[in-house]
Amino acid sequence: MGAPAKESSSGEPAIHARGIEDRLTGVPGLEAVHERIAAWRADPPMMPHQAHVHAMLLGLRRLDAINIAYGAAAGDGALEEVAARLTHFAEEELDGPWLLARAGGGTFVLAANEACSRERWMMVAEQLADLIARPIAVPSGVLRLTPSIALIRALTDESVDSMLDRLSQTLEEARDQRGPRLAWADGELTPPGRTAAQLDADLLSAIDSDEIEVLFQPQFDLSTDALVGAEALARWNHPRLGRIGAGALFAIAERADHLAPLSRHIAAKALEAAGAWPGALRLSINVTPADLAFGSYVRQMLDLVRESGFPPRRLTLEVTEQALISDVSLAAQTMAEFGAQGIRIALDDFGAGFCNFRYLKVLPLHYLKLDRSMVEGIASDRRDVAVLRAIVAMARALDLEVIAEGIEDEAQRQVAAREGCAYFQGFLRAQPMSAAMFAKLARAGEAEG
Repeated sequence: MGAPAKESSSGEPAIHARGIEDRLTGVPGLEAVHERIAAWRADPPMMPHQAHVHAMLLGLRRLDAINIAYGAAAGDGALEEVAARLTHFAEEELDGPWLLARAGGGTFVLAANEACSRERWMMVAEQLADLIARPIAVPSGVLRLTPSIALIRALTDESVDSMLDRLSQTLEEARDQRGPRLAWADGELTPPGRTAAQLDADLLSAIDSDEIEVLFQPQFDLSTDALVGAEALARWNHPRLGRIGAGALFAIAERADHLAPLSRHIAAKALEAAGAWPGALRLSINVTPADLAFGSYVRQMLDLVRESGFPPRRLTLEVTEQALISDVSLAAQTMAEFGAQGIRIALDDFGAGFCNFRYLKVLPLHYLKLDRSMVEGIASDRRDVAVLRAIVAMARALDLEVIAEGIEDEAQRQVAAREGCAYFQGFLRAQPMSAAMFAKLARAGEAEG
């Protein structure tokens, strides 16, 4: 069966329309959902303990209005951005096997073989809805999408068609009734506020009790393969819900207005651990939109750096395009203040959405950090290599170094090195690890050097 023709965001085909791959968003069609779930059920010994098929159907409201106000091209671009956000979220937050598929129009299916409770799956959906609702930059402006999500924990012997039917019916009922944005396919609506309130309280307790773990994703020099530093990543091992990744953790903190204390806590722990690193290893810390908007952020971060004793010249702050949408001028001023202290700035997730090249002109940057979507095809697709080559050439013209994220095999590493990227991180060399494990890796690298 051939791939379907490119669809506009205004189309709303039935949920049972199937295709091998959707050309607009690059994710598979619904046929992949049937095949993947069948594979999960056919090979249960290879699955995690007590894994169960969970799924959610995410639908976007107001797409027609967006097409009218901004044009069909903007609507299509927004769908591409939504697909990218969904993919990135699943990569970061889901432990077991998962699959994202487009069901047509503004509707996506996310299925997973997860060993998790209903409460955990609902929490995942809440964080995903928050992520999709964040502003999206399109060439003609900034727009917001309103998601609705139907959830299901599939019955043991339930067919995929039955599961999709129940999800589709639940999503339509939620839209028609203008009810809660989350609804279970068995008719049970999201408990009003109880889970969110409990999570908010849990988070404050976790920060106060030092329960938030900071992991480190090693980074390597592409020309020598030497260890050059690490990116700090936050994880929360919730006693009831299990591991909560950085995306969900920060979404909870944003909703509860706890972003500032969480950000300070993570930065302090990362700087403390990095203070014991040998040599000139660099530390990268992620910056949130709330950080950039906080008037005392520069002073507080510099205080943390001084207290830790970590050299500012070895610190990099990673800023995403999402953090820049609200006030580019303020972000530029903040970055300049950090730069005056020797701290470097990286534009993170470059290529994940609409790349606003104005940022490269007005911001005092030192690095471009490529999103994994920009490197995953470079070992097999000439067009992907051409895009990478153009980005590296542009970066060189602006005196920026390029960091490749998501390098998972040797072929990708070789292409990234050949095309002039400076550094890389990814599962090819190392996964995120504890502070103790990274310190051991650093000492080993120093001994080899």
